[in-house]
Amino acid sequence: MSELLGRLGLGRAERGVVVCLDELGFSLAANEAVYGSLRHGSGTSASLLVPAPWARAAAAVYRGEDVGVQLTLNAELDLYRWGPVTQAPSLLDGDGGFPRTLDDVWDHADLDEVRREWRAQIERAILWGFDVSHLTSHLPAVALKPEFFDVYLDLADELRLPVRLPGSEAEAAVGFPFRALAEERGVVAPERVLHLGAPGTRDEHQLTELLAALPEGLSEIRLRPALDGAELRAAAPDDWAERVNAARLSARGGILSQVLARLGVARVGYRELRALMR
Repeated sequence: MSELLGRLGLGRAERGVVVCLDELGFSLAANEAVYGSLRHGSGTSASLLVPAPWARAAAAVYRGEDVGVQLTLNAELDLYRWGPVTQAPSLLDGDGGFPRTLDDVWDHADLDEVRREWRAQIERAILWGFDVSHLTSHLPAVALKPEFFDVYLDLADELRLPVRLPGSEAEAAVGFPFRALAEERGVVAPERVLHLGAPGTRDEHQLTELLAALPEGLSEIRLRPALDGAELRAAAPDDWAERVNAARLSARGGILSQVLARLGVARVGYRELRALMR
């Protein structure tokens, strides 16, 4: 039984999902797919990639949707680059953008600069008019090194914002009890994260099997939707098809909303979790 769903008023034995659309601001193709899903499809929340090239354009067409900040220290793509919004030498690689790899971040990032950069990303989103609903991290493992997690948790606690965390089964591999630490400080997170959009979730049968197996409680479904086009394929040559599939799944009339409704899974936004914390 899920205490979290009970606190949300959905009943202790039900299943719920936050359908969160990542990388708002990545490109025009991403902005259009994310807002389309939030406004007409299955999306309940989105995460803004503040340093990315199309983040300001995403702010220009924001209508008050449930949007959080995807805290960023990486620019992992080879040809499509972005960098810190602060003057942070330890967060730059040789070509003037964020490092491409987690190891590079972990080896060279100064934690004071990390804290200033992440705070600046949140403050910039607020300045642009976003009602920030939650925090996630770009390349999720960035926040799962203890010293980086401390910064992540401090910001969530200070601002009273829920966060994305892996399920408790990941704690043994990571090596510290990140969920217990968040709970001690009253920071709320969905109980597990499921990534959708990969080839294994292309049809209704596959998606139904996957979602029917969700445990009781509140899960997060994470997608990175974007509309197909030459620019997307050039920017993200290794995973553009996954992004396009995620857009198809979560769009108006897409099979994700149909399957969730048929299975009786409630959709929840991060704003509801923020309200619990506040």
